[in-house]
Amino acid sequence: RGGLIDHVRGSRYRLHDLVRAFAQARLLDEEDPAERAAAQERLIVNYAELADSVLRLVDGNMSTRSHQFGSHGFTSLDEALRWLDDESSFITAALRHAEGVDQSAVQNLLGALCDYCLLRGDLYRLGEISELAQAVDQGLLVRSVQWRTGIAARQLGELDKARTTLTSVVDLYREAHHDAGAARALCSLGITLHHQGNLTEAAAKLREALDLQAPPQLATDRAWTMHALAAVQRDRGRLAEALELLTRSLVLHREGGSVHGEAWAHFQLGQLALRMGDVPRAETELRAALERYGQTHDARGEAWALTQLARARLVAGDASPAVEDLRQAAARHRENEDARGEAWSLYYLGQALEETGDLDQAVRDLERSRTMFSRMRDVYGLACARHHSARVTRDQRAAQTGSLRNSGFARQLLVDARADFQRIGVAHGEAWTCLELAVVDAGNARTQQALTLSDEALDLFASYGDRRGEDWARFLRCTLLPYAAPGGVEVGTAVAQEELSQLSRAAHPLRDEKLTDYVSAYTLFLERGISLEDGWQAWRLHMTPDRHARDVMGVAVPAGR
Repeated sequence: RGGLIDHVRGSRYRLHDLVRAFAQARLLDEEDPAERAAAQERLIVNYAELADSVLRLVDGNMSTRSHQFGSHGFTSLDEALRWLDDESSFITAALRHAEGVDQSAVQNLLGALCDYCLLRGDLYRLGEISELAQAVDQGLLVRSVQWRTGIAARQLGELDKARTTLTSVVDLYREAHHDAGAARALCSLGITLHHQGNLTEAAAKLREALDLQAPPQLATDRAWTMHALAAVQRDRGRLAEALELLTRSLVLHREGGSVHGEAWAHFQLGQLALRMGDVPRAETELRAALERYGQTHDARGEAWALTQLARARLVAGDASPAVEDLRQAAARHRENEDARGEAWSLYYLGQALEETGDLDQAVRDLERSRTMFSRMRDVYGLACARHHSARVTRDQRAAQTGSLRNSGFARQLLVDARADFQRIGVAHGEAWTCLELAVVDAGNARTQQALTLSDEALDLFASYGDRRGEDWARFLRCTLLPYAAPGGVEVGTAVAQEELSQLSRAAHPLRDEKLTDYVSAYTLFLERGISLEDGWQAWRLHMTPDRHARDVMGVAVPAGR
């Protein structure tokens, strides 16, 4: 009633600013500076021990933790995080008066508070902490906070800024001969490069980090790098290596007590299962991730898991619920200020809307995602969005005109997407883009160019062992041969029949089920005879690859993994 205290939350109150200023002035007048510094140091040391203990329950035995504190009576992870939620503003205030306090305690507390800010998405407070660290100007302290600032920039979709910051942090740790710090920063840099679509350099940085993390005491750090590298290798089509890395990563996270690390490993396993077309396993892994994100109060992680669970519905052919779930996931990402998460949710939403037949809205959402990827300089996301936006635009125009003749804009998008995929070394994306370009060219009577594109796609699929993609490239080649073979329609038809026969005999478990029927049907079509005047017929017969054909990589993964 007297206005001496302000209500904070729950049963917590703090002194009014005027009262605090008065008390601070009296302290300076009446307290011995040495005693005051000692009391402040005890407070910061206690806060450091408690905060470090909370983050240890989240991250396990990471090298960022101080390795000397117990659980301090927290009965559960939820209780520990709620305590840190309540105390974070008081901890930040205490750090503003850390003059003369032992720097290792300040560093431990700053590190724990930074990790908490990243976990909770409190990037404003992280900015405050960065300013505090700059004011103190202690080398290790600044490096530690700068590393987290780089991660925060990545979370906001500021990928160029993140890359620049993290590159400088790697150099700073190397100058200080701090291998554990350099490895952590290299891991974060590798993830950022992956998000930008620079997969080759990302893999190199992550392997460099793994080399530095070979000592047994860095096993939990190594687990984070392993699941980051697995994500890169998945996008490069190296599914067996990705699965092996994730399996080992999950074991190390469990041994190190990292609930948060387990969440991300399960999340990556879910995405890998979707790439392999195994929806039940994907949903199991993603729900395990969602549960652990909930335990660690990671709202960003929860939103990502919801996006991928909705994508699983889409891969399973259940588009209508996927649409609603993806809209909710996109809203969650917006609340978390996670531009990249929102962009990928819109990308999948566009594909789900395509499946429901709403092509107009599908194009709008795919274009929104394309704009967001372009703004954040995510070349991989941009190429994927261009690819699918082109497909849907082409189909939308074809539905209006009855032919592929009005596909100029779609073709240009596909040409741009191919150039992007080629530049970043994503053979899977480039190969499917070649096939979509072949469809457009064949529908515009450019059958020789279409045949060349099909052969280029075949080589790309073979480069990483995608038998599903190879089948589609071979089939499209067979549909084009009668129109494009140098020896004329009769020779082309004979060659196509022979290649279709070979394709039919070479059945395997990774083949797209639709293609088996198409091979039989097109064989009958050829037997009836081809009329050049009618033009290429595979489009009219609905025998071209659809969105789902591209969803699954037909790369063999050894049994038992």
